[in-house]
Amino acid sequence: MATLPIYVSLSSEGLFTSPVNATPVDYAKIYPDPESEKAIMGSVVYCIHHKEGCQWSDELRKLKAHLNTCKHDAVLCAAQCGAMIPRVLMQDHLRYTCPRRRANCEHCGKEFSGSALEEHQGNCGHEPVYCENKCGAKVQRRHTQQHVQQHCSKRLVPCRHCGQRYTQDTVSAHGAMCSRAPVPCPQRCLAAPARDELDAHLRDHCPSGSVLCTYKDAGCRFKGTRQALERHTEESSQQHLALVSALATRQARQLESLRSAVARLSVNYTGALVWRISDWAAKMAEAKCKDGVELVSPAFYTSQYGYKLQASLFLNGNGAGEASHMSVYIKILPGEYDALLRWPFAHTVSFTLFDQSSSPDRACNIVESFVPDPTWKNFQRPSKEPDALGFGFPRFVSHEMLKKRNFVKDDVMFLRVKVDPSKIVAV
Repeated sequence: MATLPIYVSLSSEGLFTSPVNATPVDYAKIYPDPESEKAIMGSVVYCIHHKEGCQWSDELRKLKAHLNTCKHDAVLCAAQCGAMIPRVLMQDHLRYTCPRRRANCEHCGKEFSGSALEEHQGNCGHEPVYCENKCGAKVQRRHTQQHVQQHCSKRLVPCRHCGQRYTQDTVSAHGAMCSRAPVPCPQRCLAAPARDELDAHLRDHCPSGSVLCTYKDAGCRFKGTRQALERHTEESSQQHLALVSALATRQARQLESLRSAVARLSVNYTGALVWRISDWAAKMAEAKCKDGVELVSPAFYTSQYGYKLQASLFLNGNGAGEASHMSVYIKILPGEYDALLRWPFAHTVSFTLFDQSSSPDRACNIVESFVPDPTWKNFQRPSKEPDALGFGFPRFVSHEMLKKRNFVKDDVMFLRVKVDPSKIVAV
């Protein structure tokens, strides 16, 4: 009959222990019979490190001797660090994990004990590490600060033209567009203005650029360099004076033409004039102090190609109304189209002095009108010198009446002069 192997353990005191509860096995008590003990010790067993890979198998009495050489059995560290290490792992322990081992740093080459080497690792100045600016470079830890300050492509450096800070790998591209970077003058002068000052340089300072004469608006057509312009200005003073004089004459004619155009635009062609007399009190006082003070209205026309008229006003009266009434008159002025009009003037003319009452329904305007007498010389075609007085009403309104109503309000009076369009005799 074959003998099955038995698994037992050997304690540190050299006693066999039970594989169930690790208690020492006293075979003398279990098997008092020497023959039985002999049979047990002759039984075939596996090494207690069978699960770790030991393939030894023999009689139980030889197990202890085998454990003295078994590579899987734990023994004290040869460097006396106090650890129990399997013989098969002793070399790795002594080389890599033993606190009392001696090893050289792979970066700086210095020798350290195991615990000191662990502290040294991660702090060695010779160990290559990646740049903290993420430029991709690896440098020795002791040179990282120098690299960041002097060599890193991601370090911030100021543009030497504008002073703004850019990374080292982009500052060159910025320089190609920097507004303060000097650029050569396209006119090939010796200056190198800043990019944003190039236009001003070309316009105002470049000695090689072409410039126009300062009298170009007067008609001078010179164009050349600034040096040539200076000579031209000195040598052409008489020519420039003549050009400026001719320009002034042209501008004067243009100005007069514009004034005439504006005057024509402001002329009244409706046949009705509302005349605003301001500063009434001052003008009345002047009329009372001086004889013959006459106020004249702006000229107006009965139509675009009609008669030209003008009203006049004597605040202190004239003729029969002097010193007691306000007198109003209408006079015919020489017009541009008199040769095409019917003479004598035969349109009905009315004068209206407005009552400026706050309630329009209670206003009481003063109205006077007349139909021209064709025999009167006042209504014949006027000569170049119109009638001095015209035709109207010497006693249009009394001074007493002016005080009773609101004909004068806020020191302003309004007088309307209207020509009846139903009786216009035109071409």
